[in-house]
Amino acid sequence: MRRALQLAARGPATGPNPRVGCVLLAPDGHLLAEGHHRGAGTAHAEAAALAELAARGASAAGGTAVVTLEPCTHTGRTGPCAQALLAAGLARVVIADTDPNPAAAGGADLLRRAGVDVEVGLLAEAAHALNERWAAAVARGRPWVTWKFAATLDGRSAAADGTSRWITSAPARADVHRLRAGHDAVLVGTGTALADDPALTVRAPDGTGEGGQTGPQPLRVVAGLRELPAGARLRDGRAELVHVRTRDPQQVLAVLAAREVRTVLLEGGPALAAAFARAGLVDEVVAYLAPALLGAGPAAVADVGVSSIADALRLDLAPGPDAVVRVGEDVRVTARPRARPAGERAPDPSHPPVVEEVARVHRDR
Repeated sequence: MRRALQLAARGPATGPNPRVGCVLLAPDGHLLAEGHHRGAGTAHAEAAALAELAARGASAAGGTAVVTLEPCTHTGRTGPCAQALLAAGLARVVIADTDPNPAAAGGADLLRRAGVDVEVGLLAEAAHALNERWAAAVARGRPWVTWKFAATLDGRSAAADGTSRWITSAPARADVHRLRAGHDAVLVGTGTALADDPALTVRAPDGTGEGGQTGPQPLRVVAGLRELPAGARLRDGRAELVHVRTRDPQQVLAVLAAREVRTVLLEGGPALAAAFARAGLVDEVVAYLAPALLGAGPAAVADVGVSSIADALRLDLAPGPDAVVRVGEDVRVTARPRARPAGERAPDPSHPPVVEEVARVHRDR
C-alpha cells in the first residue's frame, strides 16, 4: 500500500479526478504490475495496472489488487474499475480509503457481493491526506477555497497611497506561483481586475515564461458585474478566462463546480476575501507576512461581521511541518478556519456579501 501511495502521488494535484495508485500481486505475493492515474481522460490506476499486465500476456487471476481509493462503479471518461477487477479474476482487493463521490462509490460492496475478499482502511489516513481537497470538494459539492494574501506585520496590504510593490520578497512572490500551480482556478473580483490588470498565470520568478508549469494554466476567474476592457491581460489567451457575473460567492462556486473545478485560489483582495469569509466559504488561508510596518492603508481583509473578540473567526495552523515557513525575508503561515462549538455565536450575517472589489489591492504581492 505504501508503494501504491507513492504511485498515486505521481498523478496531477489538480483536475477533476483524485490521485490513485494500484499494485497487483500474484497469489504467492510477488509483484505483477502497477499503475497510477495520470489525469482526466486517462486510464484509472487499476486499469493502467491491468493494461501493463495484459501487455506482457500475464494474468491477475487469483491475485490481489492493492489500491489507494475504492474502485469506481460508474462509466465516465473511462469504464468502471470495480468491474475491470472482477473481469480480471482478482481474489482479493485491499483498499485504503473509501470514495466520497456518490456517483462512483460502491465498488467495495460490488466486489464483496461477487465473492471477492475485500479489506478497507489500510493506511486510510495517508490516502485521505493525498486527496483531501478533492474529497472535500466532492463531498461539499463546491470547490475547496484557499485564500492567499500578503500583508505587513500590522495587517496592511498596501500603503496609504495605494502602492503595494512589493510588500513581500521575490522568493515569496515566486512561492505564490507555486501555490497557483497547485490549484485549478485563480479568482479575483472585477475591482482587482480593473485596477491592477493582472495576468493570473503561473510564471517564472523573473515574471516571464511558465514558471515550471508542466500542465495547463489555472482557469482565470473574475467575479463581479463590471466589464473587462478588450485589452485586459486576462484576455491575452494564455489561459482560459471565465467572467462570473455575480456578487454572490455561493453562485461563483456553483458555476465553478459545474465545470468540475475542485480547487480555487482566492487572490482578489480585502472585499472579496471578506465576502467568502462571511459566507463560510474559506477552507484554508495562506498568508505571506512581511517584516514591515505601514501604520495606514488598506487592510488585508474587509469587514467580516466581527464586532467583539468573542466573534473572532479563529483559525488553527494547518497540519504538517509546513504550517509556518520562512520564505526569503518573509514568513508563510497556513491555517484553517476553526469549527465553531455548538451554540457559539457566529459573526453578524446582516451585511450582504460583496464580491466586486472597490479597493486597489495589487495582484501579485
